[in-house]
Amino acid sequence: MTQTSNRIFDELARVMTDAAGAAQGVKREVETLVRSQGERFLRDMDVVAREEFEAVKAMAEKARAENARLEARIAELERRLGIAPA
Repeated sequence: MTQTSNRIFDELARVMTDAAGAAQGVKREVETLVRSQGERFLRDMDVVAREEFEAVKAMAEKARAENARLEARIAELERRLGIAPA
């Protein structure tokens, strides 16, 4: 009787181990599928990548600072020439 019940428990443990492995495989497959679908959706929505956004943001900040610098320079030149700012 002990031999039979050990074999049943061994088989049950093997089946459970196989099922857990299969479940992990399915989980990885689903994660990959969802990720690829999400990436495709974002590509179709024409969403900007984070790196591109950061690059354009840095360019805009630099342009804004340059504009402020040039504005101050123009104001100083107008003051020296006695020209009223427009």
